[in-house]
Amino acid sequence: MSLFDWFANRRKSGPISQERQEREIADGLWTKCEACGVLTYTKDLRGNQMVCLECDHHMRVYSEERVAQLIDPQTWMPLDENLQPVDALKFRDRKPYGDRLREYQDRTKLLDGVKTGLGKLDGLPIALGAMDFRFMGGSMGSVVGEKLTRLIEKATRERLPVVIVCASGGARMQEGMLSLMQMAKISGALERHREARLLYIPVLSHPTTGGVTASFAMLGDIILAEPKATIGFAGRRVIEQTLREKLPEDFQSAEDLLRHGFVDAIVPRTQLKKTLAQLICLHQPQSLLSHRLPLQEAMQLSSTGD
Repeated sequence: MSLFDWFANRRKSGPISQERQEREIADGLWTKCEACGVLTYTKDLRGNQMVCLECDHHMRVYSEERVAQLIDPQTWMPLDENLQPVDALKFRDRKPYGDRLREYQDRTKLLDGVKTGLGKLDGLPIALGAMDFRFMGGSMGSVVGEKLTRLIEKATRERLPVVIVCASGGARMQEGMLSLMQMAKISGALERHREARLLYIPVLSHPTTGGVTASFAMLGDIILAEPKATIGFAGRRVIEQTLREKLPEDFQSAEDLLRHGFVDAIVPRTQLKKTLAQLICLHQPQSLLSHRLPLQEAMQLSSTGD
């Protein structure tokens, strides 16, 4: 078949159907950016940590990807993997809470909405918690609260910095007051960690809202956020209906919070690991011995404020 014949047949068959395009996207070969609509080869996108190569939009990533992005290979030691939620209140909505939990566990292969563990970040030992928005919107129930509390307490005993990547819709309503109690429990563990003069850095990703924002997400020594992440307590529509006025377009964005002093820095995902390593080195000199930076060079960085 000649090239002319190929184009003639192509013209007869018409453009690629929407169904075929959707099938190719569903196969996982290509990923469409929600912000600019550009199709990107998924392998290239993952190589850029799920940040759009065209518009720098930060796509949502989940707990196992967070661990892979931040923790050095072969150094991850998960904690409390077997903790499972229970339907203590026998909550009933359109579907029993117990059934809903089993559905999410089957779908995500997670027992609940956070992964915790110890590992090395650029050679530095840390305690890491990574929330997972796939599991009931990353909502904070008893298991999420317990796992994060145990992680912080272990970090306090072993004198480790704590990093928690937040991604949550807030407290889990199906657990009622048991869920709200986790705010105080985690905050208490963080206060003991602070009294031990240890570093805690929350990383606020899209979205970080509700009871998570009202507790451990805003208790960091240094609070980092991803670009254009939604960060707030009550939802935008709830506030607009209460105030009966239109809010600015960038309301509750990471950039808006930075301007008002609620976060300390906005860090692109591709720079997050390097930034965390520098902050840990500068604030916990005892960790420098295991880091690739010579001690003298790191102390020079500290003295110059770079």
